[in-house]
Amino acid sequence: MKNYKAFETDRLYIKPTTEEDAEFIFQLLNSPKWLKYIGNRNVNNISDAKTYIKEKILPQLYQLGFSNYTVIRKEDNVKIGSCGLYNRDGLEGIDIGFAFLAEYEKKGYAFEATNALKHTAFSTFNLKEISAITTKNNINSQNLLVKLGFKLTGTTTLPNDDEVLLLFKISNN
Repeated sequence: MKNYKAFETDRLYIKPTTEEDAEFIFQLLNSPKWLKYIGNRNVNNISDAKTYIKEKILPQLYQLGFSNYTVIRKEDNVKIGSCGLYNRDGLEGIDIGFAFLAEYEKKGYAFEATNALKHTAFSTFNLKEISAITTKNNINSQNLLVKLGFKLTGTTTLPNDDEVLLLFKISNN
C-alpha cells in the first residue's frame, strides 16, 4: 500500500484505517452511540469489518488520498476512536466525521484528533471547505463542531434515508 498521510498530536497518533484495524472497527461500529447516532452498518463480526474496510474505506483512500483514520492514544497504543474525511453520496464536497468509544469521551480526544484532521484537510489536502452532518439529537457532536469553528448552515438528507440532518460547514480562511 502506498504511504498515505498519517499524523499525530501531543497525545494521539492518527493513521489511515486498514484491515489491521478490523477488530477495532467491529467494536466501534457496534458501540451503542454509533448505532444510535450513525446507524447499523451490518458489521456483525471481524470478517464483516474487514470487508467494510476493503469496500467502504480503502477505495476512497486510494482515490482521494484521505478517508477514515484510526485514532490511537500514544501513552498505551490503544485504539480509541476514528475520524475521517468522506466523499459522501448526496452531500456536496467533503464531509468530516468522528466517533469514539464511550470510555474515551469527555477527555478532549475527539477535539484534538478532529482539529488536527481539519488543519490537515486545509493545509495538506488543499480543501477549501469542509462539511459535517449530525442528527438533531446528537448535542455532543453539534457542540464539538461549533468548538472546531463549524457554522450551522441548514439541514439536509442523505440518499435512501429520510432523517433530517443538521449541516455544518467551515471554510479555509
